[in-house]
Amino acid sequence: MLDIFFDPIDLQKIGFTSNPFLPTLGDCIKCHTEQNGFPDINPNSLAIVGIDENRGSCDNKSCENAADKIRHYLYALAQPMSGINVLDLGNLKRGNTLEDTYIALTEVVSLLLEQNVTMLLLGGTQDLTFPVYKGYETVGRVMNICAIDSRFDIGGEAEINSHNYVKHIVMQQPNYLFNFTNIGYQTYFVGAEYVKLMDELNFDAFRVGAIQNNMESAEPLLRNADLVSVDISAVRQSDAPGNANPSPHGFYGEQLCQLARFAGMSDKVSSMLFSEYNPTYDRDGQTAHMMAHAAWYFIEGFFCRMGDYPYRDKPNYRRYTVELQSHGMELIFYKSKKSDRWWIEVPCDNDERKERYERHLLVPCNYSDYERAMENEIPELWWKYYGRMKK
Repeated sequence: MLDIFFDPIDLQKIGFTSNPFLPTLGDCIKCHTEQNGFPDINPNSLAIVGIDENRGSCDNKSCENAADKIRHYLYALAQPMSGINVLDLGNLKRGNTLEDTYIALTEVVSLLLEQNVTMLLLGGTQDLTFPVYKGYETVGRVMNICAIDSRFDIGGEAEINSHNYVKHIVMQQPNYLFNFTNIGYQTYFVGAEYVKLMDELNFDAFRVGAIQNNMESAEPLLRNADLVSVDISAVRQSDAPGNANPSPHGFYGEQLCQLARFAGMSDKVSSMLFSEYNPTYDRDGQTAHMMAHAAWYFIEGFFCRMGDYPYRDKPNYRRYTVELQSHGMELIFYKSKKSDRWWIEVPCDNDERKERYERHLLVPCNYSDYERAMENEIPELWWKYYGRMKK
């Protein structure tokens, strides 16, 4: 059924040929081509989906064909490890209207989620985050979004576009968004008013400098996401010139790769969208090459997953109970025996809410949050999520 949504990949067009001296990623990708047909979808697999849609762009037109530009470099990279299996479903057929593309993408995402397939989505513009969210809504999954972006994309015109898609997600009723996190905003692009609005919405936002000073602090944020949406303008112009809205400041290319690996390693992340790459502004394929590296790290991270999400298997974790005497309460932490990663448990005394939000009541955290609790201080992270449970 899925094959009706996709155009096959022309391997000659993207310039892929096997390297006799190096086992490449392209060699182990089961690719949808005219010759081979549509690949079989295996549960728990990783699938690449190209989306050449840019009609939702405000000011970054010509993002079409971006997916194949990225594939050109991605396929030529070395296999992260032997024996891996990646699917490439091809490029989503462009609808007669933008709404047609949204509907098709929502259907594809929902069908893949039902088969527990993790998606690497190559856009296209960032408004595509909206129909991806709708795919989660279709299967009834309450979810978290993490955007790696220099802007919030939460205000503006009534009609959905790449600068206001978050507003449209927030306005959906019934709403399946539990939390939205921005990693890498730049204050001079968003303004104090929208920083305040993010706080009023109880969303999480982290300035690019704060993350750059401690890249490890981003790991729990990405571990908590279901969907990670990347606007390539979050990367500085010197590393990623292929965008109509570049900035001299932002993440370095290698930092985006680190963030992508964090996302890939998360058992919770089921989709990652790379968007806003515009080949018109690129220099010698530099941005496409960099994005291929980031996609490679997401793939590597996926195949390094440890299956240590305690929502599924609490007994195999070290459980730490911290009594906060001055607050008259206790906090419960879990530490993975496999990876040494930490989670904090958020209580919920409403049975209906507890059932609805069960996947989100164990919140990824750092060891530093445990240390704060040991010093009789309630971590800010706990307060945020506890507040959501009380609404």
